[in-house]
Amino acid sequence: MNRTDAIAEIKKTPAQQWDLVIIGGGATGLGTAMDAATRGYKTLLLEQADFAKGTSSRSTKLVHGGVRYLAQGDVALVREALYERGLLLANAPHLAHNQDFIIPQYTWWQGPFYTIGLKVYDLLSGRLSLGRSRHIGKSETLRKLPNIQQRGLKGGIVYHDGQFDDARLAVNIAQTAAENGAVLLNYFKVTGLHKDGSSRINGVQAKDLETGDVYNFPAKVVINATGVFVDEILQLDNPGARPMVRPSQGVHVVLDASFLQSSSAIMIPKTDDGRVLFAVPWHNKVLLGTTDTPLDEHSMEPIALEQEIEFILRTATKYLSRPPARSDVLSVFAGLRPLAAPQKNTNSTKEISRSHKILVAPSRLITITGGKWTTFRRMAQDTVNQAITTGGLPAAECVTKDLHIHGYTEHPSTTEPLNVYGSDAPLLQTLIAQQAELGQPLDARLPYIKAQVIWAVRNEMARTVEDVLARRLRALFLDAQAAIDMAPQVAALMAAELGKDGSWQQAQVQAFKNMAQHYLLQHNNTQHKVTA
Repeated sequence: MNRTDAIAEIKKTPAQQWDLVIIGGGATGLGTAMDAATRGYKTLLLEQADFAKGTSSRSTKLVHGGVRYLAQGDVALVREALYERGLLLANAPHLAHNQDFIIPQYTWWQGPFYTIGLKVYDLLSGRLSLGRSRHIGKSETLRKLPNIQQRGLKGGIVYHDGQFDDARLAVNIAQTAAENGAVLLNYFKVTGLHKDGSSRINGVQAKDLETGDVYNFPAKVVINATGVFVDEILQLDNPGARPMVRPSQGVHVVLDASFLQSSSAIMIPKTDDGRVLFAVPWHNKVLLGTTDTPLDEHSMEPIALEQEIEFILRTATKYLSRPPARSDVLSVFAGLRPLAAPQKNTNSTKEISRSHKILVAPSRLITITGGKWTTFRRMAQDTVNQAITTGGLPAAECVTKDLHIHGYTEHPSTTEPLNVYGSDAPLLQTLIAQQAELGQPLDARLPYIKAQVIWAVRNEMARTVEDVLARRLRALFLDAQAAIDMAPQVAALMAAELGKDGSWQQAQVQAFKNMAQHYLLQHNNTQHKVTA
């Protein structure tokens, strides 16, 4: 997957008509490109920033049915998500795996209440179940969770869900789409929609943000899959259109693994304000989150609100025997969920559907919104099915249910940091064998090595230091200060690959440092005391 090659492809036949032009390179857009390309449609995807730059790299890293949605009675959504969970773990075992969760029990009624509820969860997963839920006593709970708060503990309820690396999966989905003929371009911003004499959309105008070049792409179908930015594309189509999305912000803080000391995750099903909170082991750290704050605005780099950070740390203190302090936080990050906007005004995101919705405008612009990472494949399937109808494309069946995603290997390496590459790992090892210094670490605090930077540029369309340190590697999300300290090395390695000069390196390092400051908790504490 190479950006230079992709641009050469679109320049080769500039007047060609694409079957589908997809706007947006997050989970939904990439999944749609993969689905469309594997059905044989001529597919182009345009992303204004980097793949998974927004919501799709900022999740709780869970592939799950949604226990909270079951409690809300949304059985259909849970059943669909559990089915998709099973497919994803089967199709990308190098990035998604079975994770056991424990709900600590502090009152007598929690045992039977959650055990019965999770048995229903198990039943809904059917043959794709990841394991049976069960009640365990206090001693086994303490053995599995040595750092859980012991006072008042009566036992725990174990259940199974999936865990994954979201941004890495996004890259692999993009590679799968490219391998099946799709053309994907990051840093390409759609600036206009073309219409025929009947006011029907028949293409897009887009700008290459690296060069300033403007392109026009004729298309039979245009799909708006831009997450929290869907309303901006809808405005291009119909200025004054009613907003379709109400963003909800989720915040996570990252701690050292010593705060959990367990391979099991903790799920707190009901916190002080009714939200669910997770403590999840991830890449040898602990992820705490998430919050659920309705917002009226959105941005490419959302910033954690002070009360969200305090809520997470305060709640964690109630359940962990070693309470985390602000100084213990290695990284804090915020993401926006593109929830379908309600018809009536509400300040509660619980009243906004997590199900995905597809809208076909009078202009035939197709917009897909809502949903979640776990159901990306089904969202893509439904979107392409709609595109076939709307655009009059020749019918073709979806084939992604059993499609192995790029990197698939049944027995992925368990060795950091190459384990997330799956079948590509031997190629990185070859790179190191050819150039030994590429096996050197970038920073002692994290497992990443120089070869991964080279690989990201050559094969994963990384264009900036941020692309590498935030999404190709997960350094920014695991230890923000370590990522900042890595930036000069990464810039130098990238510059050599991309043919960039010293001023480019300096600009890249400064831009990354400016952005990464928002992931350092002390910075948030001093400069971002705002309310929702």
